[in-house]
Parts: sequence; structure tokens; C-alpha cells
Amino acid sequence: MSLGGASERSVPATKIEITVSCRRPDVLPSPPPPAVVVLYTQSQASQEWREFGRTEVIDNTLNPDFVRKFVLDYFFEEKQNLRFDVYNVDSKTNISKTDFLGQAFLALGEVIGGQGSRVERTLTGVPGKKCGTILLTAEELSNCRDIATMQLCANKLDKKDFFGKSDPFLVFYRSNEDGTFTICHKTEVVKNTLNPVWQPFSIPVRALCNGDYDRTVKIDVYDWDRDGSHDFIGEFTTSYRELSKAQNQFTVYEVLNPRKKCKKKKYVNSGTVTLLSFSVDSEFTFVDYIKGGTQLNFTVAIDFTASNGNPLQPTSLHYMSPYQLSAYAMALKAVGEIIQDYDSDKLFPAYGFGAKLPPEGRISHQFPLNNNDEDPNCAGIEGVLESYFQSLRTVQLYGPTYFAPVINQVARAAAKISDGSQYYVLLIITDGVISDMMQTKEAIVSASSLPMSIIIVGVGPAMFEAMEELDGDDVRVSSRGRYAERDIVQFVPFRDYVDRSGNQVLSMARLAKDVLAEIPEQLLSYMRTRDIQPRPPPSANPSRTPAPEQP
Repeated sequence: MSLGGASERSVPATKIEITVSCRRPDVLPSPPPPAVVVLYTQSQASQEWREFGRTEVIDNTLNPDFVRKFVLDYFFEEKQNLRFDVYNVDSKTNISKTDFLGQAFLALGEVIGGQGSRVERTLTGVPGKKCGTILLTAEELSNCRDIATMQLCANKLDKKDFFGKSDPFLVFYRSNEDGTFTICHKTEVVKNTLNPVWQPFSIPVRALCNGDYDRTVKIDVYDWDRDGSHDFIGEFTTSYRELSKAQNQFTVYEVLNPRKKCKKKKYVNSGTVTLLSFSVDSEFTFVDYIKGGTQLNFTVAIDFTASNGNPLQPTSLHYMSPYQLSAYAMALKAVGEIIQDYDSDKLFPAYGFGAKLPPEGRISHQFPLNNNDEDPNCAGIEGVLESYFQSLRTVQLYGPTYFAPVINQVARAAAKISDGSQYYVLLIITDGVISDMMQTKEAIVSASSLPMSIIIVGVGPAMFEAMEELDGDDVRVSSRGRYAERDIVQFVPFRDYVDRSGNQVLSMARLAKDVLAEIPEQLLSYMRTRDIQPRPPPSANPSRTPAPEQP
């Protein structure tokens, strides 16, 4: 049954505060006119720009440092495009085109991925005129890193089972702005008791209240039933602020059942729940590591086996249409354009597998797309696409489909970096059935102890059951009795994300959102298991992270 009719969503995004400064050219009249910055965000669906907010107006300076900040929800897996427009304004703060000084376009990830989470961009938009620069600094709000740990027990809950007592469990909901509730935690079931003591559990504070300490937290008490039709015992409400008082004292809540309250005049309650303990700790976040200089190193591996079809034919999955991107190119662009914001050199090793190479027709399972064995790096995602298109013109699609060689290649590079300064992400794009499953499992198990993640995107109509086995969400990947230390593989079939109206931008955004969502937690799980703390931001430690080891 649906518990309380609430929707179940992911933990709210971490919140990022953007601080803005401008450096205007000194050709302006003296004293300089007042300045204001307007932030616009772009809708992924419609591509429309909408005003998000404005700084205050600052006058009498060429170099305004604005106090009013922009607080944005941050999702690593989304391309969150921002536009900053700078205006010289009159005293009435009217904004008109004649006052336009310039603008800067960039993604939120670029600000976070900048050195020390700071970037400076040249303002453009006024032909033939120097517009100055804009400086942006990203800071994660401190309450985004807090983790609450609590333990609860109950007394004299209503008996719901005909035979025996009840099997109680708790369901926590945070309230949303629109008055609805979202499930954010369920406790374990304690069998056959009206006085259960639940195990302590931890939950991100933002999952409980999304940063609003006075927002209602609703807790329902249920009696577990095997068939899923759990019986409602009662409910009570609290808030994060109220829960936190239990750091000094027990807090007792009455469990009330609204129906019983209406029907029975002598009804008191359906039992009580006591908050036995509550503590708050801070943990390091993905943004902490990026700000401290950790680089994401992106490597691409593309399937050049014959089952993809002749690239010159429109039926081929590799067909280079002048009008639209192939599924391979879309998957590469969707993932790469987001990850590149977190890689300072924007150089990406790119490989193909399953092709015969000229001139002698040697079969290769890890050939550089740029045809340079010494340096497989391509400049930016556009460089990877160019090398991919060039390879399609020169190699012969063949087979079989081997993943292990390219996984091991990236793993060798990742094994040389164990200090947390580099994290490797390998994207494999393939059309079908894997031919070296045993070796691939072995490679994944070995790689699971290294700073790396693997994304596999399946393109075309094939059945991908074997790939699901590599994605360790339900069962951890194992090889010869050895289990993967962490879940590092995410597999998705691209066809599940294709927009039916043919909107390629939307298809790519949907794909990226799903395949990249697990990367921050996979990076954190590696850092935690190795007890690696983020480095201080470069302002405190100006030395730059060394160039990554190339796979």
C-alpha cells in the first residue's frame, strides 16, 4: 500500500551560494554609474531563460563586490546553465538595453569545478567594446553536510494483529512547499511487541527538512503485514529544531489516530514514541573534494563491432547523418559535457574496441581514436567526437565485444593515484552482447578498490540482460568467489531516455541525469574507505594538482 499517499523522491540537492564581483573597465565616467547583476537560469525542457534574482545596486566603484548572494540547488548530474547580465543603472534601478554592460554564460558545474570553486569570465555582448570581467565564487551551505543520528522507542502501541502483538515500524516524511509530504526514511520492523526499540539510524539533515529547521516532519507508526497492506497505528509531527532538543533530554510524543479520535470520546492516544538520543555530525561532501582540487578524469570507449551495421548506411547505429547525432554521439556528448567541467585540462583519452585497424587488419580492443598510441588524449568533447568520426572512416568494424582490456587500461592509471587527487570515470558505449563476461567481472572486481567508476550505455534494440548483471545495485559483482569492494558500475539502455518528439537535447539531459547521479556517492565511498580527507582549497594551498596519469 502507499504509505500516507506521499511521493518518494531523492534527497534534496545540496545548496550552493554564489558570490558575485565585477571588474569594470576604467573608461566609464567618473564617478562610475551604479551596477547590478541579474542571474538567469535555463530550463532544460524548453531552453528558455528565466530571471532567478538580482544583486543589490552598488555605486561609485569600478569593482563592485556584491553582498547579496544567489542560492541555487546543485545537481552534479545536470547541466545547469547560468547567464549573468551586468547593467549600469540609474538611481531608480531601471534596467534597459541602453544600460547593458555585458554578460557571461557558464554552467554551475564550471564554477564548482574551477580552482578553489572560483572562476573569472570576460563579459561579452557589446560589439567592439571592452566590458570587463565577472568573478564568481561557489560555496556549499554548511547545513548541507550535516548528518543526524537518532534512536527511538515506543510504549503501549495499539495491538493490531489478531494473533500475537504488533510488528511496528516508523515512516518519516518531510513536508514540501506545496503541503504534500515526501518519504525520507523507514525504520526496520520490530516483530511481535507493543514496546519496540528501533536501531539508531543516520539521515542527512537536508533529507529531513531541506535546510528549514522549523519545517514539519511527520512520523507515521505502522504495523507490518506480510502482504504489504500495513495497518496504520497513528502519527505525530515534529520539526528538526524540536528533534535536536533531544541532545539534552528525552522527548516523548503522543501517537494519535485521527479516525479513532473522532469515533471514541474517551480516546487518549495509540501509544507514545520516545526520542532516546539525537546527535548531529558533519561529513565531507562531493563539493568539498572538488573544491580541494580533486579532478574527474574522463575516458571514453566506443564499440566498433560489426553488429552496429555499416556506418555509411542510415540503418547503422554509427551512421553519420548531416542532420542529427547518432545514439553513440549523443551518449558521449550527454555524459562528457557535464564531466568536463570538473577536469581542468579538458583532455580526454578516447578508445575504440572490436575493430580491424589499417593497414594490416589487426583486431584491436583498445585502439586510440586519434590514432596516436603515445598520446590518446583528445581536446574537449568536440575533439573526442572528431576523432570518433575520423575512426569510423578508417577502421573496419569487426568483433568480438571485449570490455576487459579497456577497463584494465583505465584501472592501471587509477592504481597509480591513491591520494584522492584524481578520480577516473570510464564511459563504455556498446550495442550488444559482451563476449568476455568472465574477464570483465574480474576486471570490475579488481577496479572496485580503485578511484574509478564505470558507466555503460547500451545503444540499439539488443537485449541487455548481461549488462544488468554488471550493475551491482541488487547483487554485488563477484568473480571467482571475490566480491567487488564497492558498486562502481552503472548500466542504462539509451532507448529508455529517447524523447518521443525527437528532442535530442532532452534525450541527452535525461540520460546524463540517470547515469551520472551515482558518481558523487561512488567518489565519496572511495574516499571514506581510504580515509582520505579533502585538501584545503587552493587559496590556502596554491599548488595545482599534478596532471593525471593517462590510461
